[in-house]
Amino acid sequence: MNRLYRNVDGGLVLDGVPASEFADEYDTPLYVVCENVIRENYRRLSSALKRNYDKTRILYAAKANTSLSVLTILRGEGAEVDAVSPGEVFLALEAGYEPDQIMFTGTSVKDDEMRYLVDAGVRMNIDSCSQFERLVKIRLPEMLSVRVNPELGAGHHEHVVTAGKMAKFGVWEEDAVEVYRAAKAAGVERFGIQMHIGSGVMEANPHARAVEKLLKIAERVHREIGVAFDFIDIGGGLGIPYRPGEQELDLGAFSDTIVGLFRRRIEEYGLGEPELWVEPGRFLVAESGILLTRVTTVKKTPFRRFVGVDAGFNTLVRPAMYGSYHHILAADRLDDPQEHYDVYGPLCESGDVFARDRPLPGVSEGGLLAIMDVGAYGFSMSSQYNSRPRPAEALVKDGRHELVRERESFGDLLRGQRIPSWLR
Repeated sequence: MNRLYRNVDGGLVLDGVPASEFADEYDTPLYVVCENVIRENYRRLSSALKRNYDKTRILYAAKANTSLSVLTILRGEGAEVDAVSPGEVFLALEAGYEPDQIMFTGTSVKDDEMRYLVDAGVRMNIDSCSQFERLVKIRLPEMLSVRVNPELGAGHHEHVVTAGKMAKFGVWEEDAVEVYRAAKAAGVERFGIQMHIGSGVMEANPHARAVEKLLKIAERVHREIGVAFDFIDIGGGLGIPYRPGEQELDLGAFSDTIVGLFRRRIEEYGLGEPELWVEPGRFLVAESGILLTRVTTVKKTPFRRFVGVDAGFNTLVRPAMYGSYHHILAADRLDDPQEHYDVYGPLCESGDVFARDRPLPGVSEGGLLAIMDVGAYGFSMSSQYNSRPRPAEALVKDGRHELVRERESFGDLLRGQRIPSWLR
């Protein structure tokens, strides 16, 4: 548990504020985001990278959490933004980022989306030959980057592996070379190159093998076409330890391995001094988020003990979607003796279960549970399934807290809907 989350007399305290205070003031289910955790994680990563290569740039992978508060916190730390949709670009601009601080890396991109991105002035990372051909018909970009599939993927689940033979993302080497050749001939003046291998990676070796491949492709493009790279973007995917006792990613060793390899190869290949870009999302924000949820039901069968809560996979889908582990605490009874329970939500789905046979203190109806490490892919993947409005979100820093996202109402379920004339 992060040092900013403490056990005080058996109660969970989040950066100076009891979890029960959040639940009493803002109701549940409730996402709570700890600002200081985000700031500390950014500073630790930035320091580790720059120790080996000063010309580094961190682009926050906004898909992890697009809260305007989170985006604003990271802008203040010096981060830029990796966006994967026009909506994420829109939110980044709303949070105060300049267009040239945003890189769009989409897939299956529509023409009207590209027009929006071109008009917005953001940088664009090309994911297919088709996208490049359609982009130059709209407007020739000043800078162009290609997302290369390095043929090596990794990740905590097959759904988050983003490179390799089965991946839908990126351009394979031969096609990438031709895109750069066509771009140079068309008059593009500045270039980058990018990859992303997957999410939740907890060791340096998969990244190292992919970086080797990416830099070999960069060297070929430089040698055959004469492209000089302003930046080389090695993607993100850095993981966190979700289970108690798991080792966290060794940032020093990661930097020594990956950034050290990067420095050696750009010198060996004569690539000059391009900036090194990385795109962390989960690593920066996952640990900052806690989902508070009230116990509504405690029941037993001849086979199981069940704890029903007011959050479901409409609130946090990762356990149902990926089989992901999230540690769960009884936020108001941390020191009580433990029993084993299945923790489930209110959705009409058998898969609406957060944990099986999980040790928890003797919980009771009305008690408060805290589901940990939900700052990444928590609210951003939430939905209105079963017609349940999305939860609220609060931000805490140094004992102060405010609501930063209002809880949806039943009225929000109607927003945008129309009954056609022939049904009235």
